Amino acid sequence: MIGRNLGRYEIVEILGFGGMGAVYKGVDEVNHRQVAIKILPPEQASDPERMKRFLREARAVARLHLGSWSSSATVRRR
Repeated sequence: MIGRNLGRYEIVEILGFGGMGAVYKGVDEVNHRQVAIKILPPEQASDPERMKRFLREARAVARLHLGSWSSSATVRRR
């Protein structure tokens, strides 16, 4: 994933793994800001309850102010 782009976000490095997938450091190429990008594994993304939890988390994160990190949330389904 490192070096790939997801829409306007470039994935720069892995920050960690958790119960719901991997979190990467990225760069918003439009606004030139650092972002955190969480990617769910396909088997979790296809589970309606996991997706509901993920979306709830994304909405909560979008309301935070995290200093130099962007707090917007974008959910992209494949």
